Amino acid sequence: MLFVCYPKCSTCMKAKKWLEEKGVEYELRDIKADNPTEEELKTWWEKSGLPLKRFFNTSGNLYKEMKLKDRLSKMSEGEQIALLATDGMLVKRPILVGRDTVLVGFREKEWEEKILL
Repeated sequence: MLFVCYPKCSTCMKAKKWLEEKGVEYELRDIKADNPTEEELKTWWEKSGLPLKRFFNTSGNLYKEMKLKDRLSKMSEGEQIALLATDGMLVKRPILVGRDTVLVGFREKEWEEKILL
């Protein structure tokens, strides 16, 4: 599994601790140092079944500074994916990418259902 996170993020730290406690093997990737590409984001979004907006870090400073709340609805999906690929701080984290699943954000119950069962 690929665990994409921002090491200073408290939610990412909780998710990492959870993975380790459950004995889940993963490869760690720092989203700020190694931002997902457009191709990766498109693949993950399609595999996740989630609305594209869920991939945006809506509580992040960059999202607010860029006034994306008002702008996203006017952008195409391609434009949104391209924008996400410009800066890891725009991307919701953590992202856990498995063979058959992509989880965005850390919700313990969801991770338990999708990863452990």
